[in-house]
Amino acid sequence: MSAAGPALAATVAAARRALAEADAVLIGAGAGMGVDSGLPDFRGPEGFWRAYPALRGRRLRFEEMADPRWFDDDPGLAWAFYGHRLQLYRDTVPHAGFALIQRLIGDRPHFVFTSNVDGQFQAAGFDPGRVFEVHGSIHHLQRTDGQGEIWSAAGTTVDIDPVAFRAQGPLPVAPDGSPARPNVLMFGDGDWIPTRAMAQQARFGRFLAAVARQGGRLVAVELGAGTAIPTVRHTCARHATTLVRINPREAHGPPGTLSLPLGALAALEAIVAGGAT
Repeated sequence: MSAAGPALAATVAAARRALAEADAVLIGAGAGMGVDSGLPDFRGPEGFWRAYPALRGRRLRFEEMADPRWFDDDPGLAWAFYGHRLQLYRDTVPHAGFALIQRLIGDRPHFVFTSNVDGQFQAAGFDPGRVFEVHGSIHHLQRTDGQGEIWSAAGTTVDIDPVAFRAQGPLPVAPDGSPARPNVLMFGDGDWIPTRAMAQQARFGRFLAAVARQGGRLVAVELGAGTAIPTVRHTCARHATTLVRINPREAHGPPGTLSLPLGALAALEAIVAGGAT
């Protein structure tokens, strides 16, 4: 740990004690969780355009690109964006912090609540039955009209012209031949099919109910979740007995929050090490 002073070291030690005494653990994760694996967090338009320079000339921000209308208006552009992300997430190896979380949890009850669509927790070996992907998953597909079932994107690849930033060749389709899109909740999205996420939500609800019945201490470890889309922050703060908020820029929280202004991997390494320098 850097020379950030005794206050940070004390907070790290308090977080480690809280986790050691927890009866159950809630892991909340936003885009910042993937940064240590090399994934972009799309923070601000400049951050987005660094990741997708071909979109700079069109002045398209992430919020504008993550709009389902592109699958109707310009499916080649839509699939260039989502097809690239699908392959990026497939190729990304989860950073060591995922294993450190598992080490901290041990065999205690736990659940992951994430706004990320990248599937990194499952890739890191977390039980898929203990993950709630509140915004869906890019590793699953649906019809663009919001009808029908959800199916796996396994085996789906998209050929992309990196210069023109357009998908080439046949675009993904549903089993019935209808146009397809990722099963991801986009901005202003009235056609997202939520059935998979709803099943995850039901399991998450049963987890919370079981912890409450037993009067257990639920420690939430929130990693890289910002205020722009505060779903993860609100969920962790609402349910936790103790909240450990890990965020290099927005670590503040309600009274009693153990705030660690660090990246996810650095904070987890410090907690596991007990705050040793």
